[in-house]
Amino acid sequence: MDNIVRLTNVSKVFADQKAVENISFSINKGEVVAILGANGAGKTTTILMMLGLVRPTDGEIMVFGKNPNRKEVKERIGCMLQEVSVMDSLKVKEIISLVQSYYPNSMATTDLLDITGFEKKDWNKRTEKLSGGQKRRLNFALALAGNPDLLFLDEPTVGMDITARKNFWDTVKRLKNSGKTIIFTTHYLQEADEVAERIILFKNGAIMEDGTPFDLKNRLSKQRISFQAGKNVSLDIYRKLPHCLEAKQVDDRVVLLTDQTDELLNVLFANKLSMTQIEVHQGNLEEALSELAAKREVM
Repeated sequence: MDNIVRLTNVSKVFADQKAVENISFSINKGEVVAILGANGAGKTTTILMMLGLVRPTDGEIMVFGKNPNRKEVKERIGCMLQEVSVMDSLKVKEIISLVQSYYPNSMATTDLLDITGFEKKDWNKRTEKLSGGQKRRLNFALALAGNPDLLFLDEPTVGMDITARKNFWDTVKRLKNSGKTIIFTTHYLQEADEVAERIILFKNGAIMEDGTPFDLKNRLSKQRISFQAGKNVSLDIYRKLPHCLEAKQVDDRVVLLTDQTDELLNVLFANKLSMTQIEVHQGNLEEALSELAAKREVM
């Protein structure tokens, strides 16, 4: 796969504060990548550098194999920042038409209507008359107006209700299927878990982890097997089994912590331990990242 974005030993210092410290990664064509981290972790600074809006103090950033400040690069990028202001007194269709005119291969207006969920009657509204949800749709339409190959979404679903968020991410999946590369940030870890093919986790300006949601959950979170025991079996019996990290009783169920659910299940069946209502819990992204943060604090 072709590298769309490549960062090599990139750092950024503001005054005496290091916002990003010696990070390197690349993003391939068609990937959907979530950049996660707490406020101040370096996410937004990294995105601004990839957009060419902030220059790195050290290192190199290449987008489509060129400096992100090049005109031909900017013509292939779309961006929906968390805070966007648009000119008042313009109609929605006027400002979208204006932005479309900046690009050599802009997206057709009918496609923008379909993708962003704007109703045609709203295109004659003035921007200051739009509701909060309509303003988010407008921001999304402006990001797509140039029919970009690379799309940046910075906290795009802030303020959206559950239905609007689902519809938004369904649209992002459609864009991915059309071949676009998408980089986004979010504080909703479930969104990253469900939408991203890859997660880059930032902390204090550095990259802590880089991998698929499945890999991060599988490697970092504690997997569990729970069941109702058919007969009275001491928890010590379970604790001695291979791949059982801990055993505990929770109400009427036995809960086993494990690093390999399949192998532990095989051992349980091989030992003919009576079990009913078996459930397997693989952990979630929030648990994985919380456990990772706790490990790093101990270190």
